[in-house]
This record gives sequence, C-alpha cells and structure tokens, in this order.
Amino acid sequence: MYLLGFDLGSSSVKACLLDADTGKVVASAFFPETEMAIDSPEPGFAEQQPDLWWQNACRASQTVMQQSGVKPESVVAIGISYQMHGLVVVDKAFNVLRPSIIWCDSRAVAYGNQAFDELGHERILSHLLNSPGNLTAAKLAWVKANEPGVFAEIDKFMLPGDYLAARMTGNIVTTAPGLSEGVLWDFRNGQPADFLMQYYGFDTSLLPVIRPTFAEQGQLTATAAAELGLAAGTPITYRAGDQPNNAFSLNVLEPGQIAATAGTSGVVYGVSDRADYDPKSRVNTFLHVSHTSEAPRYGVLLCVNGTGILNSWLRNQVLRRSISYDDMNHLAHEAPVGADGLLCLPFGNGAERVLENADPGASFHGLQLTRHGLPHLIRAAQEGIVFALYYGIQVMESVGVGLQTIRAGEANMFLSPLFRDTLANLTGAAIELYNTDGAQGAARGAGLGLGHYKTAQDAFVGLHVTKTVDPTIRDQERYTEAYARWLAVLSKSL
Repeated sequence: MYLLGFDLGSSSVKACLLDADTGKVVASAFFPETEMAIDSPEPGFAEQQPDLWWQNACRASQTVMQQSGVKPESVVAIGISYQMHGLVVVDKAFNVLRPSIIWCDSRAVAYGNQAFDELGHERILSHLLNSPGNLTAAKLAWVKANEPGVFAEIDKFMLPGDYLAARMTGNIVTTAPGLSEGVLWDFRNGQPADFLMQYYGFDTSLLPVIRPTFAEQGQLTATAAAELGLAAGTPITYRAGDQPNNAFSLNVLEPGQIAATAGTSGVVYGVSDRADYDPKSRVNTFLHVSHTSEAPRYGVLLCVNGTGILNSWLRNQVLRRSISYDDMNHLAHEAPVGADGLLCLPFGNGAERVLENADPGASFHGLQLTRHGLPHLIRAAQEGIVFALYYGIQVMESVGVGLQTIRAGEANMFLSPLFRDTLANLTGAAIELYNTDGAQGAARGAGLGLGHYKTAQDAFVGLHVTKTVDPTIRDQERYTEAYARWLAVLSKSL
C-alpha cells in the first residue's frame, strides 16, 4: 500500500511515493530539473502558467511510478502541497483565463491597503487577523479593476493547489485553511469573509466548495490518471499550503512548536492556540492543518521572499553556474563572521510583508574592493538572509510565539552549514533537521485523510532527526554585533 504526495512549488513540482506502513520513501522526483520560470511582464509582477504545473506534476508522477515499479492500483491516496497565496481563475469550461498571479507578486498591494483603510484596521484584524496586503483576495481585486473582460468570464477562482486537484478530479474545491491563506476567512464567524467579498464586489458563487483538509476531495478521472500514470478513482485525501504542510511534515501540530523552510522564500512558522495578530500585519495568522473548533490551532507565519532566490541569483548570474551550491558553502567559510563588514539586504523578490509591504530591493553595503572577495559576497548573502528571518522572528515573539527549537527538513538553504550555524547562534535556538520534505509530508497527510493512520502521530512512522545544530556560545556575540550593523542599514533603506 502506497501514498503519493505532490509539492507544487514555484521552482518545481516534486512527487514522493511513500510506503504507507513503514513511512519509507520508495521513490521521488521533481520537474523541471532547472527552475521553473517566473514571468515578470512589469516590475513587481510574478506569474506562472498553471498548465506548466500540470505538465511537471505528470512528469514527476510518471517518473516515481517507473522508478519504483509499483502498480498504479497500489497507490491508495494522493496528497497535495502547494505554493500559497496564488490566484488561478477559470471560466465555466475550466479554461484558465490568465496566468496565475503567484505569491511573490506585488501588484495588488494598493488594493489590499485600500481595503484595510476603508473597512477599518480594527474590523479587518479582528475578523481576518491579517491585512489583505497582496494576498489572494487583493490579487482578484486587481484583476477586477485592471482586466474587467477577464473578470467577467470568471466562474471560479482558486489557489494553486485547488487548480492542481481540479485537473486531477474535475472537481473545484478548496479548504478553510486555504481560504484563510488568501485572507478570505472570517475567524470570528467561522466562515468565508462575506464582508470583504462584498467590499471588493465578488459574488460568493466565485468561491469553490469547501472540503476538510483531511478528507476525500475527489477522485482521479480516467484522463488525469492516464497522464499521471496512476489508476482512475484514486482519491485525493489531503491538501494544504506549502508552509502549513511543511509544519505538518515535521510533526509541528501543537502550540509552541516551530517549523522553518528556506527554499525560494524563507519561512518560520509557529503554532499557537490563540487567534492573535500583529497590528502592523508583518506576520500572518492562518488556520493550521490541525485546527478544529474543539482544539483551535493557528499558524503564525513569517515569510521573507528573498531567500534561496538570492543564493541562486548569485550562482546563476554572478558565478554563471561555474560552481555548485556546495562549493559556494565551502567558499563562504573562508570569510569571517560578519563578512568583514560587508552586509546584504536579501530583499528584491516582491513586496515584503515583514517590512509592511515595502520592497527595498536586494543590495550589498560596505563593499571594499581591496578587502572583499567572493567568499565575503556569499557569506554576506547567507548572513543577510538569516538576519532578515531573525528580524521577523522578533515580530513573531511579540504575538506570543516562543522559540526554543526550530525543526526543518534537511534541504535547500538548510544544507548550508554556515546558514544553519548563523541561524542557531543568532536566535539561540537548537535546530533539528529531519529526513522529510513537502512532498513526503503531503503523502503522510493523504494517509491520515484516508484513515489509514488513525491518529496524527501514527502518520509520522519513519520520521527521524538526521542532525541537530546547537548554538555556539562563543560565536553569539559576533553574530549579534553583525546583526546590529545590518539592522542599521535596513532602517536607512526603508
């Protein structure tokens, strides 16, 4: 018996085939092998073609099935993790009407801010826990205002994971946590945010049907099954945004637990039992995957858009792919803590919520041509990413999310010893790395939604710590001093 998980990211789509009884990964694959393009037709815009997600999901699924030799009918359930906050719009015939406006797109900031001001900060925050900012609701408002012909044709709007599931099943459905990620959920009344929909002029018929996170959400059609290399009728039994799913994959389900990831963007995600918010909406509060009315669970999310994308920009544009990421990590260690005074602001991938939707861009400061070389450049970039995350962590702490241990998958920026050491030493928190990723978490979620796992803890069979990184007391003072210099530069840039 096997479970299949998909992780729809902005760089690739990954599939993971998991043995349901042992929790062992049987096969995994991702496509494309180089990063998916993000189109930017205007400054601050970020778009992807939803059909490209589907093509890469099919290739990844076919590959894991071929690699494993598992019979399609042995796959009993499918789970989906997806990039959050995106917008996909389709007509009645399920034709995609325009490219998806994805998570790092900044065009809708003004529409979110206008709603925040006109509806009132207290009303918005007490009901939605977040400013609409540039999240899904505001993106749809941008389409309504700027592409009225497209808006008139919309039958349903969806999140990226809703679209992938709809391609599989023919059913357009969503989840309450998914709507909360788009600032379309009224936490006070426990329903879609009708008053925000009315303000923007959205008919409630545009909303997909709501299904539970862990439950059957449709079955593969014969056409989709053939393209994926699977069996018709296989159910989708779990769906979640990538960061709540990352937390789930790390068994972060209860208050006080913290998960982190550092792919294209960097995220720290803490679980709370309080429906609280930051008055400046610099961090976001959503329904967590483990939320129930009897035991409320909220995910407090810090996101820094410019994280792994900065590291990849250095490799692709400055180094012209002449060395590997591992070689870059080794080079960075040749520079001292603080990169000999060279500082980096790692932004430049869209408006940053943690900076109140400002977009100061990415920049290096204090460059001395006779002192600094490539090691300093790489180290300053990685330290700058950690400094930006720490800046947001302090906001999270102000809304009651404690930080003692950080759990993360051993992937992306967490493969860098320098990145891990900087984060541990600056925060003072131990970092636990696990043998998991988003696609594996989605597969485990599918098993829980199917009922194969009777409890959440049953779903984590086979999950274990691969490495623990403890803070080094002798280095903490140097990191703190470097952060103070970085913070002074940031303050001048805003």
